[in-house]
Amino acid sequence: MKAYQHILFIKPSSLGDIVHAMPALAAVRRAHPGATVGWLVKRQWAGLVERIDGVDHLWEVEPGVKGWLSLVPALRADRFDLAIDLQGLFRSAAMARLSGVPERIGFANAREGSPWFYTRHVPVPHPNMHAVDRYLLVAKALGADEHPAEFKFRIPHRDHETVDRALKQAGWTAGERFVAVNVSARWPTKRWPVASFAALSDLIVQRGIGSVLFIGGPNERAEVAQVKALMKARSLDLCGALPVGLLPALLGRADLLVTNDSGPMHVAAAVGTPVAAMFGPTSPLCTGPYGAGHGVLMHPVPCSPCFSRTCSNSKHLACLTDITVDRAFSVVASLPRRSAQS
Repeated sequence: MKAYQHILFIKPSSLGDIVHAMPALAAVRRAHPGATVGWLVKRQWAGLVERIDGVDHLWEVEPGVKGWLSLVPALRADRFDLAIDLQGLFRSAAMARLSGVPERIGFANAREGSPWFYTRHVPVPHPNMHAVDRYLLVAKALGADEHPAEFKFRIPHRDHETVDRALKQAGWTAGERFVAVNVSARWPTKRWPVASFAALSDLIVQRGIGSVLFIGGPNERAEVAQVKALMKARSLDLCGALPVGLLPALLGRADLLVTNDSGPMHVAAAVGTPVAAMFGPTSPLCTGPYGAGHGVLMHPVPCSPCFSRTCSNSKHLACLTDITVDRAFSVVASLPRRSAQS
C-alpha cells in the first residue's frame, strides 16, 4: 500500500454531508498516520470542520467560480500527493485536477462528468447504501481496515462554556434536562407541519420528558416563532443564537433531538445524542441518522422517496403531514436519553 504524505480532502458542503464524511477521514488517518490532511470546505461550514479531529488545515472557499479559482495557486503550492473528492461534482473534481494533485480518487458513478478528472474510480455496489458507508468505500480503497464508523470531534472547553452561557441566557437552569427541537429544513418538502411540532413539544414538556429547546439558523427564526405561538408550555429558544461550529457542544448537552431530515440531525447522531427524525421525500436508508438508538418516522405513500423539493402528490406532503403527533410522541418516549447534565 502506498503511503501518502499530504492529502486534500474535498467535501465543501453541506452540513450533513460533511458529518457523513467524518468516518472516512478517520479511516484514512488510521491507514496513513503520517499524513497531513487539508479539508476544502465552504466558508459557512468551516466552523464545524475545524472541530473535526484529524483535520490539520482548512481551505475555506468563497461562493462562486471566482471564489473557487482563487484557491488554486495556493493549493498547487502546497503540493498534495492525493486528493479525495467525496463531493462528486464537476466543480470539486475540477478543483482536484487544477490543484495539480497527481492522484485523485472519487466514485465511479459521481455526477456532472466528475469521474473524468479522477485517476482512481471507486465503484458503488448498490444505490441504497448509507452515505457514511458509501464514503467509507473510498477509505477502504486507500487501504483502510474494517472498523466501526468513527465520528471524532475535538470540542474545545470554550465551546462548552459558550453553550452554557447561552443556555442560561435563554432561561435554562443548571441540571434542567432538555430536548432539542429543530423545526426547519432546507427543502420545504422536508418540513413537518409547525402545528405538529407545537403539539409534540407541548407533550414532551407536559409528560415530563424534559424542557424543549429550539435550535436552528438565523433564517429559521420565523418558523420557530410560529411553533412557539401555538404552544401552551414554556420553551427555551437558541434559534439563530449560536454559530454552526457550536452545534456539537450544544447537541451533546441535549437528552435527544427531535428534527426534520436536516444537518443538525447528523451532528446529533455523531455526538451520540438520540434522534427522532421526520422523513418524507428522502430515504433514511441513505441519509438517516447513522447508528443505533434513533427513531425515524415516515408515512408510506407510493411516491416516497421522491427526492424532490416540490410535491406533486394529490394530497400535498402526505408523507409528512400524515405522521401523527401521538405516533411521534411514542417514538420520542421510547428513545434512550442521556443522563442529566449540569
